[in-house]
Amino acid sequence: MADLSTKYMGLELKNPVVVAASALSSKVDNIVAAEEAGAGALVIRSLFEEQIRHEIGQLDEALSQGAESYAEALSYFPAISHGEAKEHLFWVERSRAATQMPLIGSLNAVSQGSWVKYAKQLADTGVNALELNYYSVEADMNRAGADVEKAMLDIVASVRQEVSLPIAVKISPFYTSVGNLIQQLEGVGVNGVVMFNRFLQPEIDPDREEVLHEMTYSTAAEMRVPLRWIALLYGRTGLDMAANTGVMEARDVVKCLLAGASVVQVASTLFRNGIGHLTSLVSGVSEWMDGHNYTKVADFQGTLSQAKFEGNPVMYERAQYLDFLMSRQRWVKS
Repeated sequence: MADLSTKYMGLELKNPVVVAASALSSKVDNIVAAEEAGAGALVIRSLFEEQIRHEIGQLDEALSQGAESYAEALSYFPAISHGEAKEHLFWVERSRAATQMPLIGSLNAVSQGSWVKYAKQLADTGVNALELNYYSVEADMNRAGADVEKAMLDIVASVRQEVSLPIAVKISPFYTSVGNLIQQLEGVGVNGVVMFNRFLQPEIDPDREEVLHEMTYSTAAEMRVPLRWIALLYGRTGLDMAANTGVMEARDVVKCLLAGASVVQVASTLFRNGIGHLTSLVSGVSEWMDGHNYTKVADFQGTLSQAKFEGNPVMYERAQYLDFLMSRQRWVKS
């Protein structure tokens, strides 16, 4: 029987299938169900500073209503303030107490000081590692790409200085040089990188002339972007790489491992098929390993990366472009 155990950022996992940060982990019962279904680890849904700020604004607005009319009543009640991250942290602690598998806290903040503050608070809940969910749409036309990267690296370095837990950074694929950025992240002391953050894009309804914000699940085709970059970077970075986005079936998990991923994160497929689908993912990987005579994950991890690929290494760089050109030539000839 295949041994699926693996390591991610120094953590011992019974298998490489990890539940990605999502609304699935909003309930402790779901986290327990994921562990029972065979998850190797779970990333708890993100603590969002922007949500906390929004809730504080709503509370302040509610408390201020009628204050001018009944000012004398203000002395009857104690001062009320928002608990900031306390509710989220309490719920993470409950999740930790209810499970044995590795849990990874996730954080998305705004200012550098907030990143550090909330990271330290999450680290005190008993999670085994942190995932810095760096989600930022850079719409400022006066801000250069180098400045964007420097701001990110400064934040990560600040968190690294204050937190001793293993740290992964979840990035987007929209950097001029993804490999160089990951190299710099390794330089500031992080342990892993999650590829990639999936931006939720706005939609436009031309009939009502409105901008829509719709939540859509990822598709299998989206997996090709992280698959390609993991294959390009395997053996060239010391960071553990987590594949994220578009992983639907056990074969997809195997593909990511062949490319060089240390673990594979899943979410959309669990929304579609239920948390119990984790069992199929894990057993499917085990069956594939048995069928290909592999006894452990390390036997085949990265064997189809660019570093180990026995064919033309250009396959992971310009293959799609060249294939398109050749296809176009065939179309013209016909």
